[in-house]
Amino acid sequence: MRKAPTKGEETRALILKRAFAMASAVGLEGLSIGSVAKSAEMSKSGLFAHFASKEDLQLQVLQTAVERFIERVARPMLSEPRGEPRVKAFFENWLAWAESADLPGGCVFISAAAELDDRPGPLRDYLVKTQREALSTAERAARIAVAEGHFRADLDVEQFAHDLYSIILAYHHFHRLLDDPKAAFRARASFDRLLERSRIPHFGRSNS
Repeated sequence: MRKAPTKGEETRALILKRAFAMASAVGLEGLSIGSVAKSAEMSKSGLFAHFASKEDLQLQVLQTAVERFIERVARPMLSEPRGEPRVKAFFENWLAWAESADLPGGCVFISAAAELDDRPGPLRDYLVKTQREALSTAERAARIAVAEGHFRADLDVEQFAHDLYSIILAYHHFHRLLDDPKAAFRARASFDRLLERSRIPHFGRSNS
């Protein structure tokens, strides 16, 4: 039987929930002990009882983001048939992730990348690790699609993952910054062209 969470665990979960949403809107650097404590309706000293420092809080927010990304994007695709259907699910789940209700400012990873790309340290190291894992997930899904006879045997799966990730980044830019109402349509059109280039001919004709 699963053990019920303690009061301390519930409080910590609440803090991370609020900080996660805030990081989406104002970035990791926008998080402060004071602002997060206010959002969680607690004192600064109370928050310090759960997080040793601002960097500790930021790191755990990133860890929370990874847990939720796995829960909403990576794990659900495994319920789809192996091959292209799983690749499609991964892409659609990733688009939906950027529009999650608890991500008012969009993907935490993308905003964190802009902040941390040239700032060495534990936060950047962890973010790089997570993004490489996301790319590896896309590569594995493409490799399975090759094995299932959906994608070409000579497909460069690393390039496929790079292109898929690039579409996601462009979608976030066009949707969030440029407020393009056709951002999702254009992202899917780009993804469809990526699939067409990746398929073996008979699979493309019979499954398009």
